[in-house]
Amino acid sequence: MTTMHAAPAAPPARLDRQNSTQLVALMMAMFFAFGFCTVLVDTLVPKFKAMFTLSYAEVMLTQFCFFGAYFIVSAPAGWLIGRIGYLRSITVGLVLMAAGALLFVPAALLSTYPGFLAALFIIASGVTIVQVGANPVVAVAGAPETAPSRLTLAQALNSLATFIGPSIGALLILSSLKSAPVHASAAALAVYRRAQAHVFIAPFVAIAIGLVLLAAFTWSRRAISPPVDQRGGGSYRHLLARKRLLFGVIGIFAYVGAEVSIGSSMANYLMQKSVLGVAAATAGSLVSVYWGGAMLGRFMGTWVLRHVRPGQLLALCALGAGLCALTSSFNHGLLAAGFLLAVGLFNAIQFPTIFTLAIDGLGDDTPEASGLICLAIVGGAVIPLLTGAVADAASLATAMLVPVCCYAYIATYGLLIWRGRLRPGD
Repeated sequence: MTTMHAAPAAPPARLDRQNSTQLVALMMAMFFAFGFCTVLVDTLVPKFKAMFTLSYAEVMLTQFCFFGAYFIVSAPAGWLIGRIGYLRSITVGLVLMAAGALLFVPAALLSTYPGFLAALFIIASGVTIVQVGANPVVAVAGAPETAPSRLTLAQALNSLATFIGPSIGALLILSSLKSAPVHASAAALAVYRRAQAHVFIAPFVAIAIGLVLLAAFTWSRRAISPPVDQRGGGSYRHLLARKRLLFGVIGIFAYVGAEVSIGSSMANYLMQKSVLGVAAATAGSLVSVYWGGAMLGRFMGTWVLRHVRPGQLLALCALGAGLCALTSSFNHGLLAAGFLLAVGLFNAIQFPTIFTLAIDGLGDDTPEASGLICLAIVGGAVIPLLTGAVADAASLATAMLVPVCCYAYIATYGLLIWRGRLRPGD
């Protein structure tokens, strides 16, 4: 096992009220920014599939490149924060996101799928740095006893971005979607792809400008950056002996993979004649319902978790998500669409609940455990590829059984904790 470094732990130092307020407001903007950029990938999937006549497995390379960055960049991001601090590192991440957005311009002009994948990887690398830095800043920017409410608010802003992002993406990117001409010559196909790719230029240039402005403001506030705990990471080998943590890491891998698989497939799923048979722009805007359910469920879950054991609620929500996906897979029309869109509501509390249950009772090992869990987000790269392969071999409806299996595992993890089979620190 290689030695890797987790993100620095949230520093214990307290900030004055004015600086704390500024930091919280700034981090809210960060959560909105990387949430918007992340969910926009779902809009790109049907566009790329039509433009480049890709199979489902091939088009899921978009998610592989995006979420693969979490696995590659999380450890370097923690090292960077330890060297130059939180706000400087977040600025680097924002600039990297902007650079990736600008790379959509040459990729569009050349109409090359690998070019778009490279641009997405760079955007995701910046998102990873921003996300690794933003969470501990939110935690330390105020009284420790109110840290959960600040993190909940930050997640709500992230959910707001994932709610409105698909509608904006559908309007700007999918509204002009046309299928590739059948039996067209290479020259005619090139003209078609350039025309379709041109739609990316204005939105991604605008995104890049917004990110640069946000980076400049963040850099101007670097003097109020919280101090960094210089604790170094250690080997993950000893952490893998903790069953509750290990099973939780696999749970994060499964959850992110299931969530991304459904979100990425949603537009194409709804466009099928056997489901809704709607246009790409309409299907893309309906993806907002999926993410909106997650936003609503997050607010509801905050209250429910005060009255229901976390393991129990996790098991019930995972079971609900799995049953919705399973029911959708074996139905048609509005019933199939409605049940798959409803999965978002059950997704809401799963990631934070798995995360907190996995690190419970780890004491001084918590920072390294958090880093290990962040690496498991690579499930968003791997499982969508498997889902796409099943869709190519059978159907998109059959492919929904892959997320169903993921939710079955998560429900089992929650049940084991609820029943006391996996105790804190085990």
